[in-house]
Amino acid sequence: MLTSLSITNFALIDALEVNFNNGFSIITGETGAGKSILLGGLSLVLGKRADLSQIKDKSKKCVIEAIFDIANYDLKSIFTKDNLDYDPQTIIRREILPSGKSRAFVNDTPVNLDSLNHLSNHLLDIHSQHQTLQLVDDSYQFKVIDNIANNKSLLFDYKSELNTYKKLKQELTHLETSLVESKKEYDYNLFLLNELQDAQLDNINIETLESSYEQLSNVETINEVMSYSKSLLNNEELGVIERLNEIKRQLSNISSYGKQYASIEERIESVAIELNDILVELDDIDGELISDPQELEKINTKLQVINNLLQKHSVLEVSDLLDIMDSLTEKIDISENIDSNISEVEGQIEKSKTRLDTIASKLSKNRKAVVPKFISNLETILGQLGMINAKFDIQLNSSETYKYNGKDQLQFLFKANKGGDFKELKKSASGGELSRIMLAVKSILANYVKLPTIMFDEIDTGVSGEISNKMGDIMKIMSKNMQVFSITHLPQIGSKGDWHYKVYKTDIDNVTQTQMRLLTHEERVVELAQMLGGTDITESAMAHAKQLLN
Repeated sequence: MLTSLSITNFALIDALEVNFNNGFSIITGETGAGKSILLGGLSLVLGKRADLSQIKDKSKKCVIEAIFDIANYDLKSIFTKDNLDYDPQTIIRREILPSGKSRAFVNDTPVNLDSLNHLSNHLLDIHSQHQTLQLVDDSYQFKVIDNIANNKSLLFDYKSELNTYKKLKQELTHLETSLVESKKEYDYNLFLLNELQDAQLDNINIETLESSYEQLSNVETINEVMSYSKSLLNNEELGVIERLNEIKRQLSNISSYGKQYASIEERIESVAIELNDILVELDDIDGELISDPQELEKINTKLQVINNLLQKHSVLEVSDLLDIMDSLTEKIDISENIDSNISEVEGQIEKSKTRLDTIASKLSKNRKAVVPKFISNLETILGQLGMINAKFDIQLNSSETYKYNGKDQLQFLFKANKGGDFKELKKSASGGELSRIMLAVKSILANYVKLPTIMFDEIDTGVSGEISNKMGDIMKIMSKNMQVFSITHLPQIGSKGDWHYKVYKTDIDNVTQTQMRLLTHEERVVELAQMLGGTDITESAMAHAKQLLN
């Protein structure tokens, strides 16, 4: 339950701190006293978006803090899901800075507004006149029936499976689109792949091919150079090797005359050995090098094919062509396998539909099971609220469409008078009737949804007299299971509260401020008397007020 609320520097509130108790609390005040400001501050701390214009003193920050006692409510899982620190005395604080930025904290841990809104939905329900209009909305009507039918777990399973189903449908659409595109590209990609495969690019070294091509193209020139080189090296009279041998013989005659001569002789010996090796290698190369026009043509054709492919695919290396081959292979594999993939996904979709149908059927069964009792309770309570002829016809019909919460179509039909026809609620109920219907719905829901606190903001709009008295009784009964607040202008409801708070304006240093305080019994009598007869309190108004309280 809400145990404390403090507001600083917000609208007409300079500083306000008020403590609350369990049971039924009444909040009253003259029109314009600031009850809406109080609700605005409470809405902010529960996650409503902030507005810089709401700050009273623009040079200071606005701080709103609410403390909730949630020890008796199983809310730990909610905190865990949003990574929040759980505390039985949970403190929620909202700050609006002079810059316009806002911050939110749960038990001193910074949180975003999504997490704050999610948590606040489990702490407090502010019922405003706007929410009364939600009663005619399809989604709210389903929410009511599902809470009574205890469909929370089934709805979770359904939504999870629906998400899976939608993803599979998206995947199928993507595959079908890919199939159309792949059919257009398949033949061309296959042609390109075959062309690359025919080129036998594996283990190809284009530099080696080009070198072989140059050798075979110039066999005669190479042979001439080889022959000439060998003759220069190996001529018996003028060859380089013979001349070196002659130098070596001459140097051997003087090698004993000094180390430098012996050293030169050794170097000449090394050169001679190297030249002999070169001569041998020249002989080997000359012996292997033969003219082969067929091989030359083969290499030339290979090079032309490779260069054409490099140019065609706008790449520079054979390795790039190999990468393109891999990519084309993958595309073709996808094209060839896409039919089987489509069949597989279609099978998964059918299984998902079966699971969805099963869960949707259970949801529908549970809903239909609780509708008769819900209608009976609703009509009984409305009878107590003066709508003795009010009748409901709640219809659940199955559709083929997978909606966000099952396959049911829901119609909330209503008639207020005998002999009338059932019509949609939004077309047949007046504003005052909707207020009473909503109160009846909330009182029934209170038995199924364990919510710590509910605040009714002038739910008594459009009613008076004995009806308002009955509305007060219903809220009083609700307060036995939860903390209930009622902001009201009616003394009949005001007298029902366990606690009575007054919102009022006061002028401090020529500045109007909104204040709120808990009334004593005597003050409460005066407040009710003013609500009955105005500011000029009469003895009869006082007597009536005391009678209401007793």
